[in-house]
Amino acid sequence: MMSAITIDQADARLAEPFPVPHASNFVEDSFGVSVALSLGDARQVFRWVAPGRFLMGSAPGEAQRGGAEVLHEVTLSHGFWLADTSCTQAFWLALSPANPSHFQAQANNPVENVAWHDAQRFIAELNRRLPGLPARLPTEAEWEYACRAGTTTPFSFGEQVTPAQVNYHGDHPYADGLGGLHRQGTVPAGSLPANPWGLYEMHGNVWEWCADWYAEYPTEVQIDPRGPSFGKMRVLRGGTWSDPARYARSATRSRIEPAYRPRSTGFRIVLGHP
Repeated sequence: MMSAITIDQADARLAEPFPVPHASNFVEDSFGVSVALSLGDARQVFRWVAPGRFLMGSAPGEAQRGGAEVLHEVTLSHGFWLADTSCTQAFWLALSPANPSHFQAQANNPVENVAWHDAQRFIAELNRRLPGLPARLPTEAEWEYACRAGTTTPFSFGEQVTPAQVNYHGDHPYADGLGGLHRQGTVPAGSLPANPWGLYEMHGNVWEWCADWYAEYPTEVQIDPRGPSFGKMRVLRGGTWSDPARYARSATRSRIEPAYRPRSTGFRIVLGHP
C-alpha cells in the first residue's frame, strides 16, 4: 500500500479534459483548468480533476478519527469535472421554482434543506435542459480524492484549520486547536480559501450528498469504487457550519436516509460519466 497520496503527473497530463457540452469560459490558471455552465444569470464553474491514486480513509493515529475510516488504496481511472463550489441558491433557482434553504440572505449561499432525492431531481432536470450534459453526484471516492487534493493531512490545509479557512462551529476546534468564530449559518459559496485544486468549502459550510449507499470500507485495493448496489442511507461528506471541526476532516463520513432534508445539507455537481 502507498505511504502517501500520489498522483502520476505524467499520466495526469495525458488524461486530457474531455469536451463538456454547453460549457464556456475555458480558463487555465495556477489551479489547473476550468469551464463554466450558465443558466440564465446563474453560473457554475467546474474544475478538471485528473485521474490518480490515493489513500482513502484516515491513518490510525489521526486525532478524532471515526471508526468507519479504514485506510485503503483507491485508483480513479477516469478524470471528471467537479463544481468548484456546492450548488448555490441562484443556480438552484435557475431550474427550480422554490428555494428550500433556511439561510437565504445571499443568492450565492449554498442551497440547503435538500434531500438526496431532491438533488437527483435537480440534476435530472439539468441534464434534460442541457442535452448531452453528463451531470451527476460524485461518488464518495471522487469526493474525498478532490477534497484531499493530493494531501494526507486531516484537512487539505494541513494538520489544523481555523474559521478563517473553514466554516465550522468555532467553539469546538479540532484536536488541540484554539476556539474561534461561530458564524451560526452558511457563508457564500467560494468566499473562503480554495484547496490546492481550486475547490471551495470542501471542508465545512454544508454537508454534501454523494451518490453512494453507505457501507463499511473494504480493506483491499479498489478501482473506481461506487459503493454497494443497495442500502438504507446515503453518504454525506464535508461537515457543516454547525458541527465541530473534527467533522470537516477530509476522511469524515456521515450518512442519513435519502428522503431526509437537514438544514445543513446541500450537494456538489460532477460532470463526467462514472
